[in-house]
Amino acid sequence: MNEAPERIWAVRGAAQAERNDAASILGAAGELLRELLARNRLEPERIVSCFFTCTDDLDAEFPAVAARELGLDRVPLMCGREMPVVGAMERVIRVLIHYYAPLDHVPAHAYLGAARDLRVDLQSAQ
Repeated sequence: MNEAPERIWAVRGAAQAERNDAASILGAAGELLRELLARNRLEPERIVSCFFTCTDDLDAEFPAVAARELGLDRVPLMCGREMPVVGAMERVIRVLIHYYAPLDHVPAHAYLGAARDLRVDLQSAQ
């Protein structure tokens, strides 16, 4: 067996939905996932799990539906609520993805659109 050594990595990202409707939630979640998959060269079979959160003002659709639509139908997905912190950005979808990659991999996070303001300290996320 000549495979390169690997480990489990995690990558994060966030996007803001335009509105609380299914199309906006799926659009933002899909764009976020496509960006994370591309930046990290992830194939569905390398992904261990995805955990999504939404702010309390998003309840028209599960963001995990966007993952299923992108072919992550064999990946365990879970959705939850973000903590309702006073003054926090509205209509935010966040995701944490666990995946296998080589030891020299550098995770490339993605904070899209207005959600970039959530992690201005994380240069790799921009």
